[in-house]
Amino acid sequence: MPPEIAPAVHPAADIAKIPPSLRTLFFAFAKMSLSGFGGVLVFARRAIVDEHRWMTAEEFNETFALCHFLPGPNIVNLAMVFGARLRGIAGGIAAFAGLLGPPMLLITALGALYGHFGQAEALRRALEGVSCVAVGLLASVVLRMISPLLKKSDVVGLVVMAAVFVAIGLARLPLQEVLLVAVPLSLAITYAKARWAR
Repeated sequence: MPPEIAPAVHPAADIAKIPPSLRTLFFAFAKMSLSGFGGVLVFARRAIVDEHRWMTAEEFNETFALCHFLPGPNIVNLAMVFGARLRGIAGGIAAFAGLLGPPMLLITALGALYGHFGQAEALRRALEGVSCVAVGLLASVVLRMISPLLKKSDVVGLVVMAAVFVAIGLARLPLQEVLLVAVPLSLAITYAKARWAR
């Protein structure tokens, strides 16, 4: 008799079933924003996907992609969309307040100090070092966001991503014009793949 085969575990099975409270949302986004040296995206993805398991990696990528096409800063859009998705309008406001409130108070105080001591050579060198760390953090989150595409072996998605990178990052083509071509193309490819799979 053949041995029993264990059922495959769905990636979404590990996602938290109970949505976080408004207070939890506020403090989670406050922690992200206060940790976010060089940008909050790295810490937002780690908290939402890895730590709290409120979203899968694919859901995070899809939500963040949507936030690129909304007016305003991407990470602020992510906080509003994510909070509203879990707890409605109140959740969006809680995440938004957590993301912007504490850093606003901190940066106001630091701005006043920088106004007095900003010309100090030691401070300027320290800020140059922090910028290197910020680039490294951003590179690490980009690699982690690519991993779902690599796991699915989505060759077409990787080709489109590489083409957009070359167009914007290397050829320095205008962002809006590249997106006007890339977005409809990506949607058409996704639609065609879905129809082909039927």
